[in-house]
Amino acid sequence: MQNKEQFREKLYYINGRGYKAYKDLAGEYDFGEFILFLDHVQGDPFAAPSRIRLRVEQSKSLFPEKLFSSKTRKIALEDYITRKISSAIKKYVQGNRGTGKSGLIEIDMCGQQILEKTSVVINDKFVEARLSVGLPARGRQIISKQAEIMFFDEISKIVRDSLYAGNIDLAAAEKHVLLAEDQEFIRAHLREKGLVAFIGEGSILPRRSGVSDLPLTGGRVIPFKIPSSLQVSFETPNNGVVKGMGIPEGVTLIVGGGYHGKSTLLRAIEKGIYNHIQGDGREWVITVHDAVKIRAEDGRRVEKVNISPFINNLPYGEDTKFFSTDNASGSTSQAANIIEAMEMEAKLLLLDEDTSATNFMIRDVRMQNLVAKEKEPITPFIDKVRQLYENYGISTILVVGGSGDYFDVADTVIMMEEYIPKDVTEKAKEIASTFKNLRKKEGGEEFGRITKRIPLRKSFNPQKGKKVKIDAKGLHNIMFGRSIIDLSAVEQLVHSSQTSAVGYAIYYALRKQYIDDNSSIYEIVRKVERDIDEKGLDIISPFYGQHPGNFARPRRFEIASAINRLRTLETLVRE
Repeated sequence: MQNKEQFREKLYYINGRGYKAYKDLAGEYDFGEFILFLDHVQGDPFAAPSRIRLRVEQSKSLFPEKLFSSKTRKIALEDYITRKISSAIKKYVQGNRGTGKSGLIEIDMCGQQILEKTSVVINDKFVEARLSVGLPARGRQIISKQAEIMFFDEISKIVRDSLYAGNIDLAAAEKHVLLAEDQEFIRAHLREKGLVAFIGEGSILPRRSGVSDLPLTGGRVIPFKIPSSLQVSFETPNNGVVKGMGIPEGVTLIVGGGYHGKSTLLRAIEKGIYNHIQGDGREWVITVHDAVKIRAEDGRRVEKVNISPFINNLPYGEDTKFFSTDNASGSTSQAANIIEAMEMEAKLLLLDEDTSATNFMIRDVRMQNLVAKEKEPITPFIDKVRQLYENYGISTILVVGGSGDYFDVADTVIMMEEYIPKDVTEKAKEIASTFKNLRKKEGGEEFGRITKRIPLRKSFNPQKGKKVKIDAKGLHNIMFGRSIIDLSAVEQLVHSSQTSAVGYAIYYALRKQYIDDNSSIYEIVRKVERDIDEKGLDIISPFYGQHPGNFARPRRFEIASAINRLRTLETLVRE
């Protein structure tokens, strides 16, 4: 390992030379306060930035071990340090100072959620930050003086402010960590109370806009209130008793007039699979980890999915036990999305009638009398939702405003009235009893079998030309070789680094031979999850042992969703 003065000498030596001379800097350098790992040097000022790691030994950083003594605490502390680094970058870094990305210093940004990420790693030996740096140039000529300022002044200040425990607010860090621990505690104990979700009293559910994840502020904000009949409480390890509304297992309807908060509540529940930062408003909105949002997705690819529990007797005798299409309708896509979630062992489905196919959700008595069942391939969701729970233990939370027929199959009915929830279960049951439903139940007495699908290795090609090409294009698209995987209907992704991790998780499964023409999608993804649990999220990177790239951990459901939406996918079916 070389020292910082040798690094400075190298900078002086390459001053004014062509940009590729920056490659001579690659390596490890002891800066005294920290160790610099220059893992990847960009070849051009317009290319993806260089990747560096900044490591401080624990003997110097002195972060209290209690702050990272469990997995949940470790993730939360790494998140807190990432946020501190981001603040220090804004404080100290001059920004652009030359051509292209010259002068850039950045770390993977954090949002409202506390995610397992690769941006910072802390353990009993060291704390390490992973940053991207745009090495400065004028045109394609190296500007060593600006590079010297970046490494010896700006980065040094970032390290001092963020990676030394004595220079950060440890009380605030501990509060951040303990909040995440309590959120995870509630999530782990939901099923003991027979619940699938919990919304804390006083939560702020609305967001500022459709493109902002920040909480709504001002006079229009209505803190969440609890119907007494649904009130539950949790004695948390660090924040004492937390009271809120519990949503029981089974079939739950969220009803109410338009613009009264039905979909707002559901969106908060769907994001309740994540822990949230203090001040988000949804800190105490907690959902079981294996909840999946389901919607119609016209035009998606479907590959040999057994949608027969919902759809049968298609024209021309098409077999729906091995249903494939390049252009799914609203109903067939929604059926496939449910079955694929079941393949991955989801235990809670979240649906909103606004994003569902109408003919998939309900077929009323008048339509039943007009169109005979033998002429209608679709068994509506209303006839399968109870079977999902009774046969598979899968609960459903459904936003519905247009069909009281669902009262007959609901266990719990919550009405939103001016953003205030009311338990109207008894009233809904009374209405159902008074106004008899004359529609006939369709689809048989059992839900039907779920078959496992085996993806064929030959249908995955991560190469574009001679190079592997995997690249997240924002939150909703992955370039995988020559294919674009569209995840715009996968609504529980919250960070583009998750999207990137999804693409590289699939590539990792290929490299490890987990996709072997014998293992099901579920088995493949669980193997990837096992490796991440044992070795950390870095393991999915082709650059393991260096700066791995910006990843945030996705769930198995999002990884499987990407596999299922790969338009080249071919599968075998395991009976």
